[in-house]
Amino acid sequence: MNTNCRICPIECGANRKNGVGYCGQSDRIKIAKYYLHTFEEPPISGTIGSGTVFFCGCNLQCVFCQNYELSRSKTGKEISPHELAQIFKELEDMGAHNINLVTPAHFVHQIAEAFKIYRPKVPVVYNTHSYEKVETLAIIDPYVDIYLPDLKFFSPELAKRYTGKGNYFDVASRAISFMMSSKKTVFGEDGLLKQGVVVRHMIMPLGVKDSKQIIDWFAQNRRNGAFISLMGQYTPFGENEKFPELKRTITKREYQRVYEHLLSLGITDYFAQELGSASESFIPKWDF
Repeated sequence: MNTNCRICPIECGANRKNGVGYCGQSDRIKIAKYYLHTFEEPPISGTIGSGTVFFCGCNLQCVFCQNYELSRSKTGKEISPHELAQIFKELEDMGAHNINLVTPAHFVHQIAEAFKIYRPKVPVVYNTHSYEKVETLAIIDPYVDIYLPDLKFFSPELAKRYTGKGNYFDVASRAISFMMSSKKTVFGEDGLLKQGVVVRHMIMPLGVKDSKQIIDWFAQNRRNGAFISLMGQYTPFGENEKFPELKRTITKREYQRVYEHLLSLGITDYFAQELGSASESFIPKWDF
């Protein structure tokens, strides 16, 4: 990985010992923030919060990224696997219901090393955009209890327009199928999720048709009690100057059409986010 990186579907072949890959990262872990995050789905955030670690860099590069400074590596602090293990312990001591790894794929080897140093006593959440290789997921899977994957696009045209990766759905659907096969839904007596998969989908402006196709795929392929989480939080952000349709939040009608389609399929294991979540106030302020 360090000298000929093939860890993600881009397979950029970068020497990450002496430079950076397509993701913008070297072989040294870089994070922008860690804290108790209270804006995940209720069985993950609970009453105290999810112990969230935001990793820098990203191989998907969505033009509308709400964590733009992080994904483009404009911020962040380098740490060692040992320091990351200490962060796990610190978050646990703060009362975190789980350890939540956000966009971690390009650091899976280093994160696995951190888990060998300290294995948290609370569940581990793997929070991803899903543009991932199954082979890479298999490396981290033994340490993961809960998968929290996005399923962003069904349409190759939309995926290419907003990320430059027309094969997004093919790659992401395979990754999520692996996750659903690996983890069966388990809730604790406290109502918190201890193991399982929650597939997130954020409705996009003018994206009703695409969202319905995503939900159809989930309904047909769901297994092991996986949940779907319908998100209405799209907020204009990132590099959207060339994309006029992205300069507004979604409408109440767009949200309602997608939500009604979800209900029409008889899906009962779901979360539905309120439209009031479409605000920059929910975007974290980076510490490093």
